[in-house]
Amino acid sequence: MRTPRIRAALPALAGAALLTGTVLSTPAQAAGGVTIYHVWFDSPGSDNRSNASLNAEWVQIKNTGGSAVSLKGWILKDASNHRYVFKDVRIGARKTMKVHTGRGTDTASDKFQNRRAYVWNNTSDTATLTRASGAKVDSCSWTTRDPSDKYC
Repeated sequence: MRTPRIRAALPALAGAALLTGTVLSTPAQAAGGVTIYHVWFDSPGSDNRSNASLNAEWVQIKNTGGSAVSLKGWILKDASNHRYVFKDVRIGARKTMKVHTGRGTDTASDKFQNRRAYVWNNTSDTATLTRASGAKVDSCSWTTRDPSDKYC
């Protein structure tokens, strides 16, 4: 009868899996709960490349974890590899941070790519967040089915 052997082995296997991180390890959990939360890819009004219009295009990052996370060297990019590299930045526990396309002065909750052209395609695109090492943390994709923004 094999059932008792399997039952006896399950706690040991579960413990080993938890220690190695193979059961509950998702990219967001591995990064302390940092996710791409919301993307506003089609700024309101006409796309006239004004700084106000460029800054109305943004990606919101959220830390769902219980402690601050350093984003130093992390990269936010689109499918065409337009890259924004986070400076020496920390996102607080349960806080959000917007990364705007245009120019501005960085604060704890708002960062600016200082670009003079749009990054996020209105028809379809993917925002990807990676660590400095290149390891993927999270991504969010959209198509024309999404009107102007996407909760991820």
